[in-house]
Amino acid sequence: MEGDDVEMAAPESGAVVELDEMKKRLKEMEDEAAALREMQAKVEKEMGAVQDPAADAANQANREEVDSRSVFVGNVDYACTPEEVQQHFQACGMVNRVTIRTNKFGQPKGYAYVEFLEPEAVQEALLLNESELHGRQLKVSAKRTNIPGMKQFRPRRPNPYMGFRGRTPYAAPFFYPPYGYGKVPRFRTPMRYNPYF
Repeated sequence: MEGDDVEMAAPESGAVVELDEMKKRLKEMEDEAAALREMQAKVEKEMGAVQDPAADAANQANREEVDSRSVFVGNVDYACTPEEVQQHFQACGMVNRVTIRTNKFGQPKGYAYVEFLEPEAVQEALLLNESELHGRQLKVSAKRTNIPGMKQFRPRRPNPYMGFRGRTPYAAPFFYPPYGYGKVPRFRTPMRYNPYF
């Protein structure tokens, strides 16, 4: 046993051919993945999905400039048209656009945005707060600029039907053990014959 040499078997020619085929398939898959990445980048560039930070900052500045010329109008009648809202705010200045927000079914949500051509018209429009249109009192305020990713925190309101729930840790609901485990319900034993009754 001491003098036995361990000889390494030379790889068979079939294994070498199989290894070469695997390397060839791996190279083909890598080339295909690179082509797919290139196509994906090309599509994203065409669709405008990839934006540089400078363009994004310019877009945000443009939005802030438009919002500085706009007002929010609440409590708008559901039957009111954009033309009627435009006529109502025409005395404040030149109206560029009126947007009445709708739900996914196309019914108005009851509020609108009015965009003016000059920022000075916003101050005039704020004076129309609590004015009437279609018999409803409008609520006019300056439009605020939404900052992407910043959601306003609104605490949960208490539900009168749920009862008071203070700041207690989660308590699991009471679990009834299945029949045969834990506490077993007691059944009345059948009465024996009692001759005195």
